[in-house]
Amino acid sequence: MQEFDAIRPYSDEETGAAIHRLVNDQEFLDMVGRFKSPTLARWVPAMLRVFVRRWLLSHFGNFSRIDDLQAGLSGYVGDLVDNTTTRVTTSGLENLSKQSAHLFISNHRDIVFDPMVVNYLLFQNGFHTTRIAIGDNLLANRVFAEMMRLNKSFVVRRNMTSPREMRDAYITLSGFINHSIDTNHSIWIAQREGRAKDGLDFTDPAIIKMFYMSCKKSGLNFAEAMNRLHIVPVSIAYEYDPCDADKARELETRARTGEYIKREGEDTDQIMKGLTGFKGHVHVHFGAPIQDSPGNAKDLAAQIDREMHANYHLHASNLVAYQQRGIHPDAHASQETVSDAVVTAETWSPAEMAAAEAEMERRLDACDPAIRPYLLDMYANPVVTALEANAEKTEGSR
Repeated sequence: MQEFDAIRPYSDEETGAAIHRLVNDQEFLDMVGRFKSPTLARWVPAMLRVFVRRWLLSHFGNFSRIDDLQAGLSGYVGDLVDNTTTRVTTSGLENLSKQSAHLFISNHRDIVFDPMVVNYLLFQNGFHTTRIAIGDNLLANRVFAEMMRLNKSFVVRRNMTSPREMRDAYITLSGFINHSIDTNHSIWIAQREGRAKDGLDFTDPAIIKMFYMSCKKSGLNFAEAMNRLHIVPVSIAYEYDPCDADKARELETRARTGEYIKREGEDTDQIMKGLTGFKGHVHVHFGAPIQDSPGNAKDLAAQIDREMHANYHLHASNLVAYQQRGIHPDAHASQETVSDAVVTAETWSPAEMAAAEAEMERRLDACDPAIRPYLLDMYANPVVTALEANAEKTEGSR
């Protein structure tokens, strides 16, 4: 693993030292303290740090393996999930083998909660958790960097200027991903750089090409190399996005000015909001591992997208936004029409639809009028792509 030292997660041998660095870090202690007791954190932060440090050492100070640490944290992750969702459901796990590693390619809506809920469901169902791809922009915060590397996260470098630097970085990343699968460590990676703020989930073929870069000298052709990775398309569907207004504001700013410049600490704020904000019902679908990869990255990306869109679980919030947006030819279709056309659409009671309409109105009223169309689009667009995917599937079966 030495060739991957610059990007890999911590090993078991490094776990104890990393934990002790964190429990002696004032910023980390303050962050945990704000979670455990916001009032004490505000009035007696120094005293609270002492108690938090003792609590952390007593609960986690003796861990020396990553898997044991994750098992020890699983109850707290479960509490976080329970407190920020109405329920979490899953489908497709029967497609996966517990004896095999998989490359989970997922749509991306939340910085930390996406891979967390995937790993939570895998752990709860007896699977090994994944190694998680994170952008190097998240390493600017020292505490998050330590926490993420303890949580099996590895680094994807961004914003490289030199073509040679980019090539070398992608070859290393490709080598790490292939080495992980070969040594039975599953991987979670987003289908493209950054979150899909507009609700349109499409895989970047450049990421697929990256997977193959370290395999070119092995003699395997593209399809053979991709089949060995056991690629699993993953669809994560949130009923409500805690960061929806922030994403809509960014989209409106980009459309109006041509760019969006993040303020200092924005990623950290988005992580905390995504973790602690209300999400309603969250559903995660695991597709069947791809065993018949096409021979090029573009076609494989399209195959992943079809699977992802066809199995995206639509909520009442999606249908309400789709009907309110009214920019598609069939946008005023009834929920029964959508449910008949899309297998992942439920049939909601009038009371459930009324509740979704009221919640959407509340979110829109809290927004500046200029960003409201962007907020509606991020909820409506999954209906559009699901309808298109299922229409394509129906056409292909004729």
